[in-house]
Amino acid sequence: MELPDFMSYSDKFSNIGFVEKISKIAKRAGAKLVYAALVLFYTLQSKSVPVKDKAIIIGALGYLISPLDVLPDAIPIVGLSDDLTVLVYVINKIWVDVPDDVKIKAQEKLSEWFDEDELSEVQDFIDGHFNDSNS
Repeated sequence: MELPDFMSYSDKFSNIGFVEKISKIAKRAGAKLVYAALVLFYTLQSKSVPVKDKAIIIGALGYLISPLDVLPDAIPIVGLSDDLTVLVYVINKIWVDVPDDVKIKAQEKLSEWFDEDELSEVQDFIDGHFNDSNS
């Protein structure tokens, strides 16, 4: 799948819009997408993250929030796959700049919403996609 120009969605991002979207789609989207979104959201709030990283994060989160994307979110199963693809793409670009406290904060929030099996899947996902050994 070709990535959309998610930077054109940067004007769609807002903190309130993000919280509303995540609360609506959390269980349907799954723990992986929610973790990726939370990491980006908390990274955006960190003072130690470069401005260039914040710019692409805003684009990716704007894409997530926007009802207008490549695959409409209402389509069962595949509707959020484009959103996950965009979020993973951006996390891969900025992962080395994501502070450890952000990763921990995202995992703590995730544990409020998901069970141990889903959290284990997220850890496997992190190990397989974002850890330094895969860089």
